[in-house]
Amino acid sequence: MIRLQKFLANAGLCSRRTAETLIREGRVSVDGRQVTELGTKIDPLEQVVEVDGAAIRQQDPALYIMLHKPRGVVTTVRDTHGRPTVLGLLTALKHRVYPVGRLDQDSEGLLLLTNDGALAHRLLHPGHKVPKTYRVTVRGRPSEYDLDLLRRGVSIEGRRTMPCAVRVVARREGSTLLEVVLREGRKRQLRSMFGLVRHPVLRLVRTEMGPLRLGALPAGTWRELTGAEVKALEEATGLSGTSSRPRLHRGPGSLPHGSPSSCKGGRAD
Repeated sequence: MIRLQKFLANAGLCSRRTAETLIREGRVSVDGRQVTELGTKIDPLEQVVEVDGAAIRQQDPALYIMLHKPRGVVTTVRDTHGRPTVLGLLTALKHRVYPVGRLDQDSEGLLLLTNDGALAHRLLHPGHKVPKTYRVTVRGRPSEYDLDLLRRGVSIEGRRTMPCAVRVVARREGSTLLEVVLREGRKRQLRSMFGLVRHPVLRLVRTEMGPLRLGALPAGTWRELTGAEVKALEEATGLSGTSSRPRLHRGPGSLPHGSPSSCKGGRAD
């Protein structure tokens, strides 16, 4: 979240003091509603800001970050309980990025962070059905009947889950490793699904998000996406070739893909 006047200044529209004047004069709206209070905070990825009816876009260079989220870190910008957050793992970034979706505190794996609101919206929207692949370790040995139930869809809090792909990777003593591909992202969905068939999740790692692959990126570290990866994401969400797309950040001070520093994440507080 960012203060409205700071967002307007960051967008290159005017100085922060002039932005405060525009807000007081009632010339600024957020999601179609006039805003006159200076303390108002907005989410640039989720909300539309207009001045005199014209939409304002943040002018920061487009950044696309892949993070291997470790267990015990929360997917929030800040946490009121003092827990480590994913932004605490990002070092050397001069511009703000936001998580695309969430992995709960006990889950691990691929997390995308960006300031490209259009791409984030499409990746999260169920209408685009971007697949997400997980390695899930569950207690016990789910039967084929149980797995078929999950594949077809089950009811969670009164809503049926979309059909998904589930395959057994390995059976171990006391546990089973499965690969699950979802095309939606409901809160704690996999934990709820396997809880329904009485095989609670012991470990959950997201390995893929659309065309992105976590690969060998170590836990707690991050890197920028390559141009080819960004293009593949745009194609997967129908944004390829769209006019006025943000430009990929590869300017001075950026971290080139594959450099040692691009995979060095800071320690969480």
